[in-house]
Amino acid sequence: MTRQKKIYLEESEMPKQWYNLAPDLPNPMNPPLGPDGKPLTPEMLAPVFPMNLIEQEVSQERWIDIPEGIREILVQWRPSPLIRAYELEEALGTPAKIYYKNEGVSPAGSHKPNTAVAQAWYNKQFGIKKLTTETGAGQWGSALSYACAQLGGIECKVFMVRVSFDQKPFRKMMMQTWGGTCIASPSTETQAGRNILEKYPDTPGSLGIAISEAIEAAVTDPKGETRYSLGSVLNHVMLHQTIIGLEAKKQLAKAGIKKPDIVIGCCGGGSNFAGISFPFMYDKIHGEDIQVIGVEPYSCPTLTKAPFVYDHGDVAKMTPLLPMYSLGHSFIPAPIHAGGLRYHGMAPLVSAALRDGLMEAQAVHQSECFEAGLLFAKTEGIIPAPETTHAIASAIREAKKAKEEGKEKVILFNFSGHGLMDLVGYDKYMSGLLNDYEYPESEIQNNLKDLKGYPQPK
Repeated sequence: MTRQKKIYLEESEMPKQWYNLAPDLPNPMNPPLGPDGKPLTPEMLAPVFPMNLIEQEVSQERWIDIPEGIREILVQWRPSPLIRAYELEEALGTPAKIYYKNEGVSPAGSHKPNTAVAQAWYNKQFGIKKLTTETGAGQWGSALSYACAQLGGIECKVFMVRVSFDQKPFRKMMMQTWGGTCIASPSTETQAGRNILEKYPDTPGSLGIAISEAIEAAVTDPKGETRYSLGSVLNHVMLHQTIIGLEAKKQLAKAGIKKPDIVIGCCGGGSNFAGISFPFMYDKIHGEDIQVIGVEPYSCPTLTKAPFVYDHGDVAKMTPLLPMYSLGHSFIPAPIHAGGLRYHGMAPLVSAALRDGLMEAQAVHQSECFEAGLLFAKTEGIIPAPETTHAIASAIREAKKAKEEGKEKVILFNFSGHGLMDLVGYDKYMSGLLNDYEYPESEIQNNLKDLKGYPQPK
């Protein structure tokens, strides 16, 4: 064997700090706002999150230490391998070098435990006994259930978007195996859920609805022992995921590569994209020529069609107003199989990066994504999650472009999770039962009517 496919780091080389993009943005972020339209204070978030995570949420420190107690759990699968996609390159006949960071090696099968472990650890340090959360495809709910089991002494309740609850029963079983409780959302357990079911009894659900239920369940605990945990969108979640890109930098250096030409991640709420891209945005801000691409479904075109507005993160408007690209909090997505990419808004930090020109956005239909996923499985051997196929489809596009241009580009993408729990989607695609869906502009405008009178971000 003459070629090196996998690039590893020693456990001792795992990053000891996370990278915070906020202080390096070309323009300051707009603050989250309360119901009165005034900036939130940390104390206003205290019923929802522990103060140690709130401090990270509002931090302007560039580097934040990773506590040893968190690193001791992350080392179960980290550092994750960086893999050269030789077989995919050969199938495409491209001169591009394609590398992918394999986050599918985590116990839950995706990048999500990077922040789940951190959030569960900080909550336990703060004395919290129960965590509630939402999940789309089930990857986040699985990750948080795993994290709570690892730390011990924390109960985990997950509200799972109903269409995914029905499509992905094994995700529910994974949560239960780790001791979590999984409930289809909307449910009758919360007032928010009951209100939705009364109005839309056959709804497939949405992340916005599930978030409302999870927050309500947390803030109505009479003992005050429950907090809410979010798998994406918020600043501290983006922070925890940057371990991905920081490791990738070290691994590319071991391969003799100073920098990638293109960095790609799929985009739902923004966490895996931020994880791979933010450390490279730091380089871009400081003069490096790096193209950064966020990829989303045509059926949920948050970055490619939505305006930059202040909006709530959930349907019941229990969250603060966040500055983000949003399709409107009342958005109900089509039941595509990339359940983790069906969120109406985009992380404020990712939204700021797009606003400031640090990245660009692409939308891809699910048929192209599944086609890319099948090619990847047949060449590289790993079956990717439907969410991950969006990043693969974009990487294939860029590799073909490099072939047309005759340029030997270095393409890096985040393999955010494997698809072994998502084979129903592959079966439907191969059986010709999946249709492409483009979310209509008229529906976006209809949703945005709910934002009339809201403050406007700068």
